[in-house]
Amino acid sequence: MSLRLSGGRKLDSPAGQVARPTPARLRLAVMNILAGRLAGSAWLDLFCGSGVMACEALQRGAAQVVAVDQDRRMVATARRNLEAVARGLAPGLEPLVVQREVLAWLDSGTKPPHSRGFDLIYADPPYSAGLYGAVGEAVAGGGWLKPEGLMLWECSSLAIPPVPAGWELTDQRRYGSSTLLQLRLRAP
Repeated sequence: MSLRLSGGRKLDSPAGQVARPTPARLRLAVMNILAGRLAGSAWLDLFCGSGVMACEALQRGAAQVVAVDQDRRMVATARRNLEAVARGLAPGLEPLVVQREVLAWLDSGTKPPHSRGFDLIYADPPYSAGLYGAVGEAVAGGGWLKPEGLMLWECSSLAIPPVPAGWELTDQRRYGSSTLLQLRLRAP
């Protein structure tokens, strides 16, 4: 399968049916929605797959990008893609790709060096795995999101997950078979 960033750069895509890359229309919509927040931001991509969302954020000015997935093939693909995009940008920009089960990684509290949390967290778990609530709890409980940060969930339009306790839904948009939810932590 051919995978391209919105700027036209071709990316590697894992072979087989393991991946469900975020559709180009949804990727572009997310980047347009977040345009004013991306420059200099810290971006966390959970269940990153090929890393395409992290690559989009990186090419639009994210200063720190971390991508996490448990599948070794996905991690290898995401690493190649992120390194290729980073090479064409500012010197010293080094995205981090972590091979680990996402909830275990979040629960471990292993933040990257010098990290004070993330401005933007994108979570795209397997739609039917029922992981959205657990991700919300782990992100909130681990202090992964900065106070003014946003968490975005990509989910099936046919099965919108409930908003977990402690979070508020700030926006919901449908893009065909996928829906994008924007969540913010409630003020204590």
